[in-house]
Amino acid sequence: MDILGTTLRVCVDDLEAAVVFYERLAGATALRFERGGVQVAAVGCFLLMSGPEAELEVLRKVAATIAVKDVDEAHQLLTELGARVVAGPVPTPVGRNLIAMHPDGVVYEYVDRNVT
Repeated sequence: MDILGTTLRVCVDDLEAAVVFYERLAGATALRFERGGVQVAAVGCFLLMSGPEAELEVLRKVAATIAVKDVDEAHQLLTELGARVVAGPVPTPVGRNLIAMHPDGVVYEYVDRNVT
């Protein structure tokens, strides 16, 4: 499995103020989208999220987002290594993702850009 990079997940109260800060910090323009009632802005290696507390509570349980070449390959390897896939793979606006709990109990999101 090729790991292409990681994204730090940051839950914020004021997305607009956070976007201004992180765009300047990262030197990048935010890519914005909405998913499940949560407003999201991807800025460099940061994924800023704002929305209903019930939704954010679930999102806070995911330590980081890991970009991979192929989510199906990640699914197979994670399963072989004893991780438990708790959601997915499912399509997203830019590819596919899955959520997996590693044997040590840490939860990660794996994403690819393979749009189906």
